[in-house]
Amino acid sequence: MPAIDYFKTAEDIETFNAGDIIFEQGDEGKAMYVVRSGEVTILYNDTELATLGENEFFGEMTLVDDTNRSAKAMAKTDCVVVPVDKGRFLFLVHETPTFALQVMNVMSQRLRKMHEVLGQ
Repeated sequence: MPAIDYFKTAEDIETFNAGDIIFEQGDEGKAMYVVRSGEVTILYNDTELATLGENEFFGEMTLVDDTNRSAKAMAKTDCVVVPVDKGRFLFLVHETPTFALQVMNVMSQRLRKMHEVLGQ
């Protein structure tokens, strides 16, 4: 079972309506989020980078490098997300190496995408 599946039954959730800002670029970050339902748009300087859906995650960079948010996250549709704070994140990385690999894989893909967007 992919590590991200562990969040399907999480009870600590946050709900957002379409158009709600989940976090702003430059905000202090204390959690990453896993999309349980709906869609979330990720924007960098108001340029859309990605639309994420069920079982995809975002906001992980702040937990890896302890810096402020590098992008803005906005609910594209009504959505439910599972917050993952730094303690839970570190536990999952330590106890579930496949989770760490998933995070690294996604971060690598997003870096490549950012290079494409900025190169245009």
